[in-house]
Amino acid sequence: MKIKGFQGTSLLDFPGRIASLVFFGGCNLSCPYCHNPSLVLDPEQYPDYPLAALLEELQERRSFIDGVVVSGGEPTIAKGLLPFLREVKGLALEVKLDTNGLAPVVLEQALAEGLLDYVALDFKTSVERYGELHKGSVDTASLRRSIQLLLDGCVDYEIRTTCVPGLVDAADLPEMGQAIRGARSWVLQQFVASHAMDESLHTLSPHPPEQIRAFAEIAGVYVEQVSIRGL
Repeated sequence: MKIKGFQGTSLLDFPGRIASLVFFGGCNLSCPYCHNPSLVLDPEQYPDYPLAALLEELQERRSFIDGVVVSGGEPTIAKGLLPFLREVKGLALEVKLDTNGLAPVVLEQALAEGLLDYVALDFKTSVERYGELHKGSVDTASLRRSIQLLLDGCVDYEIRTTCVPGLVDAADLPEMGQAIRGARSWVLQQFVASHAMDESLHTLSPHPPEQIRAFAEIAGVYVEQVSIRGL
């Protein structure tokens, strides 16, 4: 099982809970603005975290954490994800999954087994532009399926968009809104250039705060609630 990182506790990654963070290496996208490029491009540089040791530490932390955030990379491409989630739920801990939504079969199984308490699905840009996020082909039908699983399900979730200039602009918002129409929560995040995978983005200026707020006005037409992070 390629568990590449295990960190301390966080409030920001699991709303309303204190959680430990677990990272899986590898990804089925190569987004130029990715903030964990080493986990995507060269996950083998990190040693695998022994599962038994990880579960033992989580057991010890149960007195002061509410759950576990599972992130990456992209956790849903890991063969060991579902068995790991079953172990975590066996510890009576809540689970938040960060995902790009391109593995709906895995997401559907995790939801069906009651292994998830919160899902953050990264909605990168308008669906027809997903080819700009990866050197290979991108199955956008899978993305749409994952979105629908969340919209139709009962697990708490957020749709999350990092507002990267050139990838998320005002012209993209209506199409994106249509794709998630009726969603409970759409979170717009400010782009931070310093850790982007593509070094040419390190000098890219983020959208000014007033532009992000204007994006939120557009987004609010399509979903129940819009939030802004990072301003």
